[in-house]
Amino acid sequence: MSVECAFQGSKVFRNGGPYTDLYSLSSKEAKTDQRLRSSGDLMAFNFLGERFPSSPATAFYDWLYITALCQNSDLAERLLAFQGFSDIAFNPKRSINCQAHSAALYVSLCQKGILESTMQDVDSFIRVLKGEGIRDSSVRGQTHQPKLL
Repeated sequence: MSVECAFQGSKVFRNGGPYTDLYSLSSKEAKTDQRLRSSGDLMAFNFLGERFPSSPATAFYDWLYITALCQNSDLAERLLAFQGFSDIAFNPKRSINCQAHSAALYVSLCQKGILESTMQDVDSFIRVLKGEGIRDSSVRGQTHQPKLL
């Protein structure tokens, strides 16, 4: 499943969602699904039974993107050669999530040597995004994580 499909299909709105059927669509089909615009305010995210808060605002997207990089070691390794990223398609009037930001966050976590401890569970990831650092915690008990592209 693509990062886009995982992101769109995991949205939980005041009046509906998550719409997990979006996981199996193309990225374009998933992000243009009308339910995403007609289900009220975004309340949270629910990915494979794991609930993510809607704040910090980019946390879930960043987590998905970095998870996909962790599953694609060749691509992830190539990113480490760069020190700056830009996204010419990013439009802050339409979205708050940015691939360049997620890529830069991945590189930063690697350079600081905290990628593995940050990604061990959602709470650790959120704490790092909030600037609270890493605390000891056990690895999530999830036995299957889908391959993200």
